[in-house]
Amino acid sequence: MTPWVRRLLVANVVVFFLQQTVPSTTIALAFVPALVLVRPWTIVTYMFLHGSFWHILFNMLALYWFGPRVEERLGGRQFLALYFVSGIAGALFSLLTSAAAIIGASGAIMGVMVAFARYWPRERLYIWGAVPVEAWLLVLIYVLLDLGGFGAGIAHFAHLGGAGAGFLYLRLTELLSPARRWRRKLEVRPPAPAFADGEQLRRWRDIRLDDLHPINRDEVVRLLGKVQHTGTKSLTPDERATLDRFASK
Repeated sequence: MTPWVRRLLVANVVVFFLQQTVPSTTIALAFVPALVLVRPWTIVTYMFLHGSFWHILFNMLALYWFGPRVEERLGGRQFLALYFVSGIAGALFSLLTSAAAIIGASGAIMGVMVAFARYWPRERLYIWGAVPVEAWLLVLIYVLLDLGGFGAGIAHFAHLGGAGAGFLYLRLTELLSPARRWRRKLEVRPPAPAFADGEQLRRWRDIRLDDLHPINRDEVVRLLGKVQHTGTKSLTPDERATLDRFASK
């Protein structure tokens, strides 16, 4: 399990325990659309509250299933930003409703699920452990159910806000990413010399991180972390070229 997924799971469980032992916790931290100007902190705190054991169980299972790979792909800081941007957007989108109060991490987790479906759309997931559904289709089904308003007591607008904000956040970060500019430069560069995976890995690990610009260093660290978790074969040609760029010849 990745660091921020673990911390978010612990935070949600701790707050749920407080809800059971200190009932005023829910009242103090729940998001009430009509009171957003009076209690602005609740656009964040509401996503750590849950209405029942099943509510937190399903949300945390989704975070456990989808979160680690998304965090590995984005890196810790961007993953956390995605989570909170999606959750906050879910609260703000709920201003369109007349709900008395909204609680739950579903909006934030919808953003994480959208990211998973964007990066691994053909990944097969098994509903109830038996029915295979590709990731893109599963997320689409959730969105359509929310658009149709199916299910009583569900914050559909929070889900839709989280999904939409998650998608926009990913698009914006991809458009502004230094890696995108590198890819454009690499398209016109001659092919990198061929190395065996073992020698290549050694060269990449010998990259002097302290000599790199912080933006370049963050990208190299992310790629080396990806290699550590999923191996060199998980890298795309552009990612390999990026590492080769900073490795000693």
